[in-house]
Parts: sequence; C-alpha cells; structure tokens
Amino acid sequence: MEVTPEVLWGPPQPYYPPPPPPRQRVWLHVLLYLLTVASTVMVGGWSFAIGLLSILTAHEFGHYFAAKWYRVPTSLPYFIPFPFSLFGTLGAFIRMSPFIPNRRALFDIAAAGPLAGMVLAVPFSFLGIMWSRIVPKASLGDNVISLGEPYLFQLLSWLAHGRVGEDMDMLLHPLAFAGWAGMFVTALNLLPIGQLDGGHVTHALFGNRSRLVAQSIFGGLAVFSIVTKTYTWVPLLILLFVFGIRHPRTMDDGEPIGLSRLAVGGLLAATFLLCFSLVPIKI
Repeated sequence: MEVTPEVLWGPPQPYYPPPPPPRQRVWLHVLLYLLTVASTVMVGGWSFAIGLLSILTAHEFGHYFAAKWYRVPTSLPYFIPFPFSLFGTLGAFIRMSPFIPNRRALFDIAAAGPLAGMVLAVPFSFLGIMWSRIVPKASLGDNVISLGEPYLFQLLSWLAHGRVGEDMDMLLHPLAFAGWAGMFVTALNLLPIGQLDGGHVTHALFGNRSRLVAQSIFGGLAVFSIVTKTYTWVPLLILLFVFGIRHPRTMDDGEPIGLSRLAVGGLLAATFLLCFSLVPIKI
C-alpha cells in the first residue's frame, strides 16, 4: 500500500495568492516628500527638517525593505505635509497588503521601522543636545513650549551637559528637537494597539492574547486622559478606536516566532519605555 504525503502530514494548506501590488505613482510620492520638506523647514528650519525627515524616511524604508524581503506587496512611503502642526508634518505611512504570510514576517516588517528610525534618532538627539544652550528658566518667557523628557533623552542630556540646576533649563537646538520628535513618533508607533507597529509586534509575539495587551493600554490611556484632564492622547485614541484596537490574524498564526525575535521584542519594549512620555507636550 502506498502512503501519500496527505496521509502522513494531513491535508495541504490552502494557498491564498497575494493581491497585485498597488500601482506606484512615483510622482505623487516625490511631490508629497518635497511638500513635507517645505512644511518642516517652515516650522523648524533646515536642521530640524533634515533631522526629522531622515528619521521618518529611515523608519518607513525599514518597513518597505522588510516587506519586500517577504514579498509582501507594499507602496513607497507617503509623507504628509502639515505646516500648521508642531512638527510641520503628520508623519508618513506605507500601504501594504493585509496578507502577511506568518507571525515571523509580521514581526520583522513591524520591527524594522522603529529600529531603523532609532539608529538616527539617538545620534541626532545627542548632537543636537550638545549644540543646545543651558539658560536660566527666568529668561525663557511665557511663550515657550515645554516638552516632556523621556528617559533616553534625559540620559543623553546628562551625558552632554551633566546635571543641570533647578533654576536652569535647556533651550533646544533644532536638531535636538528633531531627535526628540523622532523618539516621540517611535513611542507612538510602538504602542501595542491595533495596526500600529507595536500592535503588529505584540500580535507576532503573543498571538490572539495580544488583544488583552491592546485593550489594557487603550483603557489605561483613556482613564489617564479623563482623570488628569490631559487631552493629548484623545485624537490618537479616537483614531485607534475607529480603525480597530484588535489585530487581525496572519495567514499562518501557528508559525513559531523564535528566541531571537523574542529578544528583539524585549529591545523594542525597552525602546518604548525609554522614549515614552505620558505628558509629551505642555503649552
């Protein structure tokens, strides 16, 4: 009697061909990028624009090349110019097929963006902090935006200037502001909710249990916003609620993630904690 592979290993898994890659309008990507260059220069000058856009570009192309590695159809980055915001931009994104082969691919594609962005955000922050001025708080006046200092930014400030007195403050160089913005954007993306990078990573690590993490973080931020009357997070929470708090399954959620990716997941969790600030902006 002959034994077929189906008898030994079970029925073959169904094959879901990926959809055709999105049509690339290169001119649109270039135009949006140039407009974003203009809007960020208007807000913070060339040093700020070069620093921030370098971080955002590294972040998005980290996702892009990781998706290409796994042959997941994806678009070039779309940059969003917005000169009426604090950063002169609302960030950037890529369009990607929802058909992710497995949890390993999901993890690698999601992790590549924040890791690539932080490779530039850390040295830019340090250089910018070195070029920043330590001034008396009394000299700053009232029309000053106070930024929350995540732990990583505090560490870099201490390495560059040592301990600063209680009556002194740091007047940020535009490149330092770009580095701070890069850390802020990285922390936002690493929130373990929905379709954010952190939501992808958490689902890749924990599967369906990731919904408990997402619901806990979402609920915690909502309660914090209500109790402290801090509304910085409200627009993001509304968007996350509209687009979904839970993460969809991959095509093969049974694929093991591997120990090396667990270690990188720990690194990403540490990055989130070091870059996150509950009250990032005080006006």
